[in-house]
Amino acid sequence: MARNIFKGLGVALITPFTSDGSVDFKSLTCLVEHLIDNGADFLCILATTSEAPCLSAYEKEEVKKHVIDINRGRLPILMGCGGNNTKAIVDELKNSDWRGIDGVLSVCPYYNKPSQEGLYQHFKAIAEASPLPVVLYNVPGRTGVNLKADTTVRLANDCENIIAIKEASGSLEQVDEIIKNKPARFDVISGDDALTFSMVASGAAGSISVIGNALPKEVSRMIRLEFNGEYEAARTIHHRFTELYSLLFIDGNPAGVKALLHEMGFIENVLRLPLVPTRITTLQKMTEILKTLKI
Repeated sequence: MARNIFKGLGVALITPFTSDGSVDFKSLTCLVEHLIDNGADFLCILATTSEAPCLSAYEKEEVKKHVIDINRGRLPILMGCGGNNTKAIVDELKNSDWRGIDGVLSVCPYYNKPSQEGLYQHFKAIAEASPLPVVLYNVPGRTGVNLKADTTVRLANDCENIIAIKEASGSLEQVDEIIKNKPARFDVISGDDALTFSMVASGAAGSISVIGNALPKEVSRMIRLEFNGEYEAARTIHHRFTELYSLLFIDGNPAGVKALLHEMGFIENVLRLPLVPTRITTLQKMTEILKTLKI
């Protein structure tokens, strides 16, 4: 029976671009090495924060191959594979080369807003087709539909290949309901940086973090402290970043974290339309916080 290996700090990896808009593989190499060296426990590629909807199929394949090559098996890799056409996802799962990838992250279908039974059947079909363990991804703010706690628990009980859920509903009540009723082999992973402290304290297995791109050492330490029951020390770290959590998302994701990484010297501050860089006022506030944190 499959068990979750995606625990601790997972980083929702950005896709850096050069000034001409092409994928910046040199910066991607530096970022992956930095994350591995500074506390990341696994990498999450080609999902929301990667700007995957704006990458071509060829670019996605090249990014996947590049991260696998740089990683060299050091960390588990979770890769986005989802959409609102169940058959297309099933075909992709059956026909793609998954060597070097350890699990798939599959988002709730967006735009067509299926019922809970439709969501159940969608993910059941994905679990049956996938050669790798599946992590569900619930993010109602982006998809327009909420995978409810009882549907998540039903999937966890009925599908051995579904090992976890990245929960970004924003509801701690829903998180608690899943954790209370889930099977022991199934985990909840935070999908919201601002709620990671609270979710881990409630029993989540870790986070798939956006801010972790820029501050992996600090976020990793917070999670590890919580795992050890050292909640006061962990809370201190959490409170240091409270304002930064908001600023990172006020102009959209990954605009905030890309601006932060640019200020730290990792990447060019380039996104692909329809996304645009964060406002200068937001950037100034983040820069001031960085100086205060002395990072």
